[in-house]
Amino acid sequence: MIDATQPYFPSRKKYNKYLDKIWETGWLTNNSFNVQTLEERLITYLDVPNLSLLNNGTIALQIAIKALDLKGEIITTPFSYVATTSSIIWEGCEPVFADIEIDTFSIDAEKIKSSITPRTTAIMATHVYGNPCDIEAIQAIADAHGLKVIYDAAHAFGVKYKGRSVLSYGDVSTLSFHATKLFHTVEGGSVTAKDVSVAATMENQRRFGHDGPYAFHGIGINGKLSEPHAAFGLCVLDDIEEILAMRKDQWLFYLENLQGLPLEFLTIRNDVDYNYAYFPIKLPNETLLLTLLEELELKKIFPRRYFYPSLNQLKYTGRDSCPISEDVANRVLCLPLYHTLAQVDQQRIINILIDHLK
Repeated sequence: MIDATQPYFPSRKKYNKYLDKIWETGWLTNNSFNVQTLEERLITYLDVPNLSLLNNGTIALQIAIKALDLKGEIITTPFSYVATTSSIIWEGCEPVFADIEIDTFSIDAEKIKSSITPRTTAIMATHVYGNPCDIEAIQAIADAHGLKVIYDAAHAFGVKYKGRSVLSYGDVSTLSFHATKLFHTVEGGSVTAKDVSVAATMENQRRFGHDGPYAFHGIGINGKLSEPHAAFGLCVLDDIEEILAMRKDQWLFYLENLQGLPLEFLTIRNDVDYNYAYFPIKLPNETLLLTLLEELELKKIFPRRYFYPSLNQLKYTGRDSCPISEDVANRVLCLPLYHTLAQVDQQRIINILIDHLK
């Protein structure tokens, strides 16, 4: 069976050494050695000024909204994982959907402009599949209208734009460290902020708002990452260059061998050092996608419709019209891609696509 993705497992021997230390100290959570060490290493690796580890990427989005004290409307993308939208609603704000670019799958800056109202307080954009948004255009819009910018960078671990970490743009960037991500802590996430006061607020909010054992900075939540999770992340981080190199080879193998088929590929924005996190293909129509999906699944190969449906079509959202996102969501399929996927299995997938689409 070939799944859409599989978690990366580091050396169990190395992980056991971290577990031994946890047993020695008796400290399972509450910002102990492994969490502090992983934060320090990630700040260096990702080239960001600050970073707070969290127990998942959805809490990261919620804390970002809360720390920026956002109200009213937040303009966001309909082509993302559901957490991007649900976190906005969960925090009492209203998502307003701006349609996407047809080739990069990212939110269209021009559509953001036309979506701004007196109630707009922020833009929440996703670096879809790790491909950066039109960062300069989004920031210019935000500056002109006094809006905050949150980037859902769940897929963008290690990505750089114009030589800088993509996480250094906007007011807050969030990451997911779920087991299926390039870098993961089994479950986990993080936030980083341009403004040190916002970073401090998010740091406090992840710990119930504690200011010492008996006082509180303000309202908070239990967003802490545990020591065993951080230990797993430390082991994965040791191997991250190997993971990235393997993913790039696999991504390029798909690209090279699928040329000439009636498919469209993700357009990576210029000046990007990409992480090759996902390999989406856009088929000519949904009927062909569903037929191909059925054929692959019969052979125990399980790609994923990532992302489907377009989030503006969810029952609990405002149903803004986003025809490009709806069309893309109906036609995009992410092919299997993970560290242990053998080239012979990639070739099997490619052969099925060739047989089906030629």
